[in-house]
This record gives sequence, C-alpha cells and structure tokens, in this order.
Amino acid sequence: MQITFPGESAEYRAARERLLRREIELRRAMEAVAGARRELPPGGAVPEDYVFHGAGPGGAAATNVRLSELFAARKDSLVIYNFMFPRGYGGPRPGPTSGKTALLPLQDGPCPSCVTLLDQLDGAAEHASQRINFAVVAKTSLPRLLTFAEERGWRHLQLLSSAGNAYNRDYFGEDAQGWQTPMLNVFHREGETIRHFWGAELTYAPADPGQDHRSVGTLEPLWNLFDLTREGRPVDWDEQLSYE
Repeated sequence: MQITFPGESAEYRAARERLLRREIELRRAMEAVAGARRELPPGGAVPEDYVFHGAGPGGAAATNVRLSELFAARKDSLVIYNFMFPRGYGGPRPGPTSGKTALLPLQDGPCPSCVTLLDQLDGAAEHASQRINFAVVAKTSLPRLLTFAEERGWRHLQLLSSAGNAYNRDYFGEDAQGWQTPMLNVFHREGETIRHFWGAELTYAPADPGQDHRSVGTLEPLWNLFDLTREGRPVDWDEQLSYE
C-alpha cells in the first residue's frame, strides 16, 4: 500500500519511506528481544514467601497477603512494580495539593513519576488481569497507600505495603540506605516453585548521553507519545502530580 498524505513533498515521502524501513527494523528487534526474554533459563527461586499487607476482599479489614497468594488459578506470571512511596527526596516537584496525603512531609509522599506511570497502568490493569497477575508494592504503610489511591481515583490496581518484609531490598526496589527505586520484576510459577523471571535491569544500567534509563519506557504511553512528535521527549520537563 502506497501512502501519500495531502500536500506532502517528494522529499518528505522519500525520507518517510527510509524512516519506515527503520521502524520495521525496530519492530523486528523488539519482537526478537521479547522472544529472547521468553527463552531465558529458569531464574532463581524466591527465597521466601514474602508477606505483604493488603486490603481484604471487598474493602474488608487489612490482611496479610503472601507472594504465593498473588498468583490466581491458571495465571502463572506475576508482575510487581515498586512504587516509590515514600519518594525519599525533596526537589522542585511538589506533593499532592489536597487530601490527607498533602499533609505528609514531601519526602514521605509519593513519587510523581511513579504516580504518572500508575495512573496509566490503572487503566491497563483490568485488561492485563485477564492473562497475568499484577501488583504494586510500596514501603509506606497500607493506610497511607490506600488513602492516596482513593484520592487519586485508582480503581484497578492491587496495592500492597511491603513495609514489613525484605522484598524491596532483595529485588532491587531499595538500596542499602533504604532509598526506594522504581523497579519492576516478573515472577513465574512452576508447580509449587516460584522463580524470578525478569527484572528491569536497565534501571541500573548506564544511559547514553541525553537519555534517561527508560527501564520501563516501553510500558508508558506518555513518553512514547512524546517520541512521535517533532519535539520528542522533553529534556526540561518532568511529570507532576497536578498541572495548572
């Protein structure tokens, strides 16, 4: 199919055809990387059945939730995102402007970049849950986590407090000093054994000059939308919890 948009020049069409060939190469490379990921040998067995703190069914009283209990029947993959809450830093980006979360010291509140990603994943979670298990863990207390989720309007995310276990430290969502990191890990259940399958290690890999690490960049519509524009990803802008 030959595409020609209204008013375009021959120069534009030639350049666009060259770019299209590169886009096809990129698509093939992404498929190849996904295939190589699926062919990874078995990862390490999870060292313990971590106990998280989560809300009970139907908004019932809080309850303990083991890692093994995050696997639903016939769904053997579990994706866990480490939400930086507390964010652990100050900086120019303000915290929430209303609600109980706004009363927290800035460093104890949620990370704006994590919140932006979770805003987007909240919409995807209901669809993803048809095939996989997905959960979000944070080091903050469960009441703070659930309060912020209500204030933010999240409806589909399974939110868990990891304040009482070593999961964040063991799976690189926290450093030796206790600073939180936006890590994403995938686990796979094989019979009675749960193994680590894949982690977003780009979080810790060197980035090329002028680029961020893009550890979960392919998941996030926002930054990929920017990539489609003439301006590209902004270098002097970052996500906020609210905009004027």
